[in-house]
Amino acid sequence: MKKRVMIQIDASRCMGCRACETACKQEHHLPAGPRYTVVTETEVTEAGTDKLLFHSRRCRHCVDAACLAVCPAGAVSRRDDGIVLADPDRCTGCRECLSACPYGVPQFGVDGRMVKCDLCVHRIDEGQVPACVQACPAEAISLIFAG
Repeated sequence: MKKRVMIQIDASRCMGCRACETACKQEHHLPAGPRYTVVTETEVTEAGTDKLLFHSRRCRHCVDAACLAVCPAGAVSRRDDGIVLADPDRCTGCRECLSACPYGVPQFGVDGRMVKCDLCVHRIDEGQVPACVQACPAEAISLIFAG
């Protein structure tokens, strides 16, 4: 098996600028609606100081991907490098993947078929980093290889 490709996110560096969201939408030519990367914010008080914490949510390409295990149409697959892919042409729109995903990551296009982050496999295959990694001004997102 190839080295496993993963995204690492340092939430302490995230400024909430959403450059990763924008870069992803542009890279994948996504219409209004689905977002493969979603940045959320939480207001907290730590040591008497109010602040915002930002969280970048996207497919984690899980080792034991629940979406892959439950898809009755075989629309979800895994590459040798660990990247979990969705094939919207095989998807029936049953949404079993959404029910199974503990992170609520699967998105559904206007045609009702599942789409999600593919770690910009077309870029990785060309030796580049995903669009979100390249766009992050705080360097909060990085591509790592394990195994």
